[in-house]
Amino acid sequence: MRINRKKFLEMTAAFAGSTAMAVHMPWFSIFNNPAPDGTGAADRVRIGVIGVGSRGTALTYNLQELEKHMNLEIAAVCDNYEPHFEKAKEIVPQADAYMDYRKMIESTELDGVVIATPLHEHAQMTVDCLQAGLHVFCEKAMARHLDDVKRMYDTHLEEDKILMIGHQRLFNPIYLDAMDKLEKGDIGPITMMRGWWHRNTDWIFYEDTGGRGTELDKRLNWRFYDESSAGMISELGSHHFQVANWVLGQTPESVVGHGSINFFDDGREVYDNFALVFRYPDGIHFSYDCITSNKHNGMQVQVLGNDGTMELESNMWFEEFPSDPPSAENLLQQLEEGENETIPIGGATWLPDTPVRLGGKYISPDYEMNDTLLFLEGFVNYIKKGSAPEKLTIEGYNASVWTLLAEQATKTGQMVTAPEKYLL
Repeated sequence: MRINRKKFLEMTAAFAGSTAMAVHMPWFSIFNNPAPDGTGAADRVRIGVIGVGSRGTALTYNLQELEKHMNLEIAAVCDNYEPHFEKAKEIVPQADAYMDYRKMIESTELDGVVIATPLHEHAQMTVDCLQAGLHVFCEKAMARHLDDVKRMYDTHLEEDKILMIGHQRLFNPIYLDAMDKLEKGDIGPITMMRGWWHRNTDWIFYEDTGGRGTELDKRLNWRFYDESSAGMISELGSHHFQVANWVLGQTPESVVGHGSINFFDDGREVYDNFALVFRYPDGIHFSYDCITSNKHNGMQVQVLGNDGTMELESNMWFEEFPSDPPSAENLLQQLEEGENETIPIGGATWLPDTPVRLGGKYISPDYEMNDTLLFLEGFVNYIKKGSAPEKLTIEGYNASVWTLLAEQATKTGQMVTAPEKYLL
């Protein structure tokens, strides 16, 4: 099921006066109160794209989709890897093309940039663009080091320019509906959160690099190397760390964790599995784990309340004590799968609690829109307005800080807290 734009606008309008909208997601109001969209050249928002690899290409295609109904122009593209540079010119042939982003921001008149380069390159590029008077959409996470995360945020304040970090779930209609229901207490008080991202993949983006450790591999498969990435912690986990902060309306007090390489021992420097526990105020914990050698459990974020559970990634909501009896079809399926088998004689004298899968319903009955497209549409609209809700930037900042603190926890085996200078 896919929500259409009319239904989406009705949803955002309905939530406009809610506490959830005001406190947790004020940026959604842009869709019901967009900036004036003049048709002249003076009203056109001119965007440059820095980094046109896998993610940058996807963002470019989304910007091209927005060009169909917004006064928007992809005016410049930039990538310092020759094959990506040539691909960028093919995708956006009318745009100015550069191999040096500094030349791009000096030579082409722009209003904003989209940065989709490797993590360790984000900070300097973002700071340079902000100081050049440009608004910035930067892919998550913000930077490889805590001081750079803070430098990006401080520069955004000093230059009074928009800085949006690409946590696209912030623009997902399912989350919009879920946050409203959570704010109303539909699953009771939240007592715990759980999350995981399980895949069975070697995570190799580029094959012909000469193998792990070569300069070309470090450049292209940069997610494998400590200098340029925190691996799955920054590239996957950071999405869900942001979600936990958002749902709970606060940041953690501490994090503990462990990680290792126990399957893909091919010269990569980052973990192929890790597990974390974040402690939040009020005694709430968020447990999170990733693995790349088993996909059985897929990807999920669960919000557990005394009266129910929400599974945000699959758009499902389960009551703790469903009132409706199971349908005959569900009952037959459970019998076939052995979920209602009796305990053998001589076995345990207790019945284990089985997962509650009965009575599930959609959080949002109209499922999804392209949240990346909505995010970029919001970015363009905020450029026209000249500013964006600060909470949107703070969400990206806090997620990035706690991503790096989580990495510290796995490397040291110690409980890690946030140094005072990184707290907003």
